[in-house]
Amino acid sequence: MKIDHIGIAVKSIDESLKFYRDILGLEYEGIEVLEDRGLKTAFLKAGESEIELLESISDDSTIKKYIEKRGEGIHHIALEVEDVEDKKAIMEKEGTKFIGEPSTGAGGKKIVFIHPKSTNGVLMELCQIMDQ
Repeated sequence: MKIDHIGIAVKSIDESLKFYRDILGLEYEGIEVLEDRGLKTAFLKAGESEIELLESISDDSTIKKYIEKRGEGIHHIALEVEDVEDKKAIMEKEGTKFIGEPSTGAGGKKIVFIHPKSTNGVLMELCQIMDQ
């Protein structure tokens, strides 16, 4: 298991790229719009992992609500797993709570979020890279 990415909630991807891409020099991989989730994302390569910038594009997105409540900053940590469904089932047997069911996230990855009540207050995501 490895850290796939760290999600950072931002008000503006364009403004945030000035730091992450232009100043830090991280390799910019592009923007993806996820209409069904009300957000757009930008990924930047950071070693073997990535940083995912998350910007709200709708008034009812979870990112907009997150920023209103907590401000910009780290939103989640994503761990890559071989099989999201299997890992979720194993973890649920141990009492881990999840938010929703596995679905398709940015980059076509299968994802599911672990409830912060199970992770000492940190929103975590399990993600599975799907065959292209």
